[in-house]
Amino acid sequence: MDLTRAEWSALRDKTPLSLSAAEVEQLRGLGDVIDLDEVRDIYLPLSRLLNLYVGATDGLRGALNTFLGEKGSQSGTPFVIGVAGSVAVGKSTVARLLRALLSRWPEHPRVELVTTDGFLLPTKELQERGLMSRKGFPESYDRRALTRFVADIKAGKGRSPPPSTPT
Repeated sequence: MDLTRAEWSALRDKTPLSLSAAEVEQLRGLGDVIDLDEVRDIYLPLSRLLNLYVGATDGLRGALNTFLGEKGSQSGTPFVIGVAGSVAVGKSTVARLLRALLSRWPEHPRVELVTTDGFLLPTKELQERGLMSRKGFPESYDRRALTRFVADIKAGKGRSPPPSTPT
């Protein structure tokens, strides 16, 4: 489906923008040119769509639990949203904006932001492998740890992400 910016923006269906210009300024990363109009036109409809997905998933889980009766003990699985892109393209800003918008929906009492920085290989290992100039590129991450973390979260094993690796 192809939508123009105006068509996409209209999908927010009279949802009020819950962020101020000052808040957008605080969420913006260095060099990012995102403004309140872009948040309203692009990110607000996206947060509404994600809110609908999460609500529908919760509704389906509730219906399944009702159907299964006593055996219906399906608990909520975290809804994981991944933001991908090249180094320094604004992924962190997008993630912070989505977190801020999603956390303001009544159905989203808890929204966490897990950055990939916590999964970077230690500086010593990057140096030993000759990867310091590639820090932030796929080969500089402990992909097994990242995969385990996401699998554990999806399996309902709530655990904290690793702390950011010292640089």
